[in-house]
Amino acid sequence: MLLFEYLRMALESLKSNKLRSALTLLGIVIGVFSVIAAVTAVQVIDVYFNDTFRGMGANTFYVTKVNRSGINVGPMDRSLRNRPNLTYEDMERLRRRADLPLSIAPDGWFGQHAVKYGGEETDPTIGLRGVNQDWAINNGFEIEEGRFLTEDDVRSARPVVVLGAPIVKRLFDVEQAVGKTVRIDGRRFKVVGTFVEKGAFLGDTPDDHVMAPITRLFDIYGEPTRNISYDVRAPSAPMLQATIDQVTGHLRVIRGVAPQDEDNFDVVTNDAMRGPMESFTATLTMGGAAIGLIALLAAGIGIMNIMLVSVTERTREIGIRKSLGATRRDILSQFLLEAVFLCQIGGLVGIGLGILGGNMLAFSFDLRATFPLMWAILGVVGVTVIALIFGVYPAYKAARLNPIEALRYE
Repeated sequence: MLLFEYLRMALESLKSNKLRSALTLLGIVIGVFSVIAAVTAVQVIDVYFNDTFRGMGANTFYVTKVNRSGINVGPMDRSLRNRPNLTYEDMERLRRRADLPLSIAPDGWFGQHAVKYGGEETDPTIGLRGVNQDWAINNGFEIEEGRFLTEDDVRSARPVVVLGAPIVKRLFDVEQAVGKTVRIDGRRFKVVGTFVEKGAFLGDTPDDHVMAPITRLFDIYGEPTRNISYDVRAPSAPMLQATIDQVTGHLRVIRGVAPQDEDNFDVVTNDAMRGPMESFTATLTMGGAAIGLIALLAAGIGIMNIMLVSVTERTREIGIRKSLGATRRDILSQFLLEAVFLCQIGGLVGIGLGILGGNMLAFSFDLRATFPLMWAILGVVGVTVIALIFGVYPAYKAARLNPIEALRYE
């Protein structure tokens, strides 16, 4: 019952000084909000990229001329620039040599173009990519309508394409896209399928692309020896490393790499691509936590000042309580509890606003919302520690007051 009495007295004290209490709460709210909002936003980003990598599959990896999955600063090393291209012919030789039942898809970039249908036209920012029949499943893309490219499409270099969802919306509106003919650089392509939309995030979208048989694009744009990358899917996740080893060994032979020389290509797994992103999100989290800690320390100083003022204003009340039998421990507990109660209110409000603010990123980009449970718990613990650290001196000062002098205080 004594605890509830302390809580009642603490609440009455806050009500009697509403403006002062609100200003004190504001510091706590800002501190906790900055931490929780930053962490929540980072978790939203992290969940998005984890879902993206999961969609690609745990048994998929990529072979590239140069690994560009990390953050590159400055000019590329000459030894990397001078690597021979990864060509379609190399890929075909690799496919014939492979012992494991792996799936290999070429991924060739043929620039950005406008796509036209009737009187409608997209912006000239649509990526044109040359692929084969295995590309969609290797990269976690699903078909909305129609079908994906087939082996016959690639072998016969047919003029067919699969469109991303935004392109379909822009050109066809309520019409069905499958079966229609679009123009790219004045050339006709029949639409055989459309992709399920993956969605844009922070200005980046995997949907603004047109997929066509790479053999057809070689016929149009030439350069069959141009550099491409390979998307490789192992038979299963446990076979991933064995598949990487086999692909690496065969490619070294195909590309004439001497036994003592390093590979002249890079193998990139989903884990390798996830690494730089995890480092980036960890840095953002620590930055947000540091800003929040500074704000909480400033709020703690404000709490101590407010509590000292409160002790001065309630000196006579303290004297009356002591004359009626209240001990130093009672007074100390009362003022500490008031500080903790005040901080907890601010902490809970800050956590609620922080989660809402951080998830605005998810609501804006139609992503999965997150709840940073661990950081919310740390927020509650943190404001409690702040209350105890900065509230103990005012509480101790109140407990040490002489009851006779306190009663004479005006």
